[in-house]
Amino acid sequence: MTPVKEIGECLITVGDEEYFFRPSLLAMTRIGEPREIVQAFYDLHNDEVTPLLQRAVDAYGKVPEWLVSYIDEQQVAKASISAAMAVIAACCERDVSRLTGELRPAKVGRTFKYRPGAMTPFDMVAVAQGLITHGIIGKAKVRQLQRHETGQATTEFRAFEYISAARNQFGISRDEAQQLSMTEFTLMLAAKYPDQKGYTREEYDLAADEFFARRAKMRAKAGEKAVQKNASQ
Repeated sequence: MTPVKEIGECLITVGDEEYFFRPSLLAMTRIGEPREIVQAFYDLHNDEVTPLLQRAVDAYGKVPEWLVSYIDEQQVAKASISAAMAVIAACCERDVSRLTGELRPAKVGRTFKYRPGAMTPFDMVAVAQGLITHGIIGKAKVRQLQRHETGQATTEFRAFEYISAARNQFGISRDEAQQLSMTEFTLMLAAKYPDQKGYTREEYDLAADEFFARRAKMRAKAGEKAVQKNASQ
């Protein structure tokens, strides 16, 4: 199966085995309860490594190989590894333990021991970050109008609400709706409502800056004329 990268699908090959990943709305429900889905997103994006990677992408446009080899796997937080394993498993119809490894009960105590798989913790976190972002936020390059921005943080992601919305908006079956990623859902909405009027946050800020700049310029000219008029009297 050929993955559609634009909507978050990806394919990982290990030897002669292929693992296809789709960050669908249904897959997001496999991560856990609505609060657990958001917690997984938080754990994947709030470790010591992610800010370093983001700075590298901002500077180079990608993560350089030398940086990947430099990062000590121990720097990847246990919470991030656990969340990555959950997200990767949720987005694939196959058993992915060969890729992610397994957590097994330790011989001593009530702890678990991690048995590595083919992927490094760094790679698992990077893949899981992309999957869950496409799955619950979306990475579609569409205009987000300011009036649609709530500015409120959410502690839950209720996938079924989006599945129901997709069925209502596009007249598709439940099976079809739950296979959509959030990126695909957003793109379909943008295609259905292409001529929405209004400002995005960036457009609003730019228009406001231009307005105040013009007003300041007009006031400055009015002041100059007043000074010239007083001087001529």
